[in-house]
Amino acid sequence: MASLSGLSEELGEIEGQISDIFRALSNGFQKLEKIKDSNRQSRQLEELTGKMRECKRLIKEFDREVKDLEYKSDADTTKMLSEKKQSMIKELNSYVALKKQYASNIENKRVDLFEGPGEGFAEENGLLASNMSNQQLMDQGNRMMDETDEAIERSKKVVHETVNVGTETAAALKAQTEQMSRIVNELDSIHFSIKKATQLVKELGRQVATDRCIMALLFLIVIGVIAIIIVKIVNPHNKDIRDIPGLAPPAPSRRLLAYPY
Repeated sequence: MASLSGLSEELGEIEGQISDIFRALSNGFQKLEKIKDSNRQSRQLEELTGKMRECKRLIKEFDREVKDLEYKSDADTTKMLSEKKQSMIKELNSYVALKKQYASNIENKRVDLFEGPGEGFAEENGLLASNMSNQQLMDQGNRMMDETDEAIERSKKVVHETVNVGTETAAALKAQTEQMSRIVNELDSIHFSIKKATQLVKELGRQVATDRCIMALLFLIVIGVIAIIIVKIVNPHNKDIRDIPGLAPPAPSRRLLAYPY
């Protein structure tokens, strides 16, 4: 981290944030192994998924900063930064694979709870059947089969409706996820543009300040030269002031001689 901070403060800061997220992901998955309740596991997995999205965003920002430094860095530094980025991507992918594994395990735990008749109910039916004639037994069997068929049809209808709702929900979630991903990418681009614009404004401010200093210095020089010229014209015999190069010395005063008529 110190070496990256030496190259760029932004790179050092981004690497620190990514390292913090990786530590949080490691601790989060260790905590997930100890949770037995499926609902709590799902909530914990959603929280870890949010951290992985944030880590992905930071890796993209890290990559943009690396590209900005390519023209300033030598080959060894560029190679080191590229290897660092690949290491971050590899570690993030390992957590993504772990998240998929836990999500699959949680999904497998969700089983349908359909219970058949108990032993007491079967025994009661046996006692009733012993007191019925063959025709009554056949009628009772047909009635039970009809009820079973109706229950199966209702179950099929519920399953079909559940599948349709699940499909629509999955499509809506996919569309929302893609929209959020586009929004995050646009926000990253805007943030990067603002950062670059701020740097340009700072550089322009420094250039303007330098230009003002130069103009002030030139103004003082011109004022000095004008002052010297004025003093030289007013007092041409002052030996303490040298003649200005390129400026002709003042013409000597002429005395008019009076001639007698």
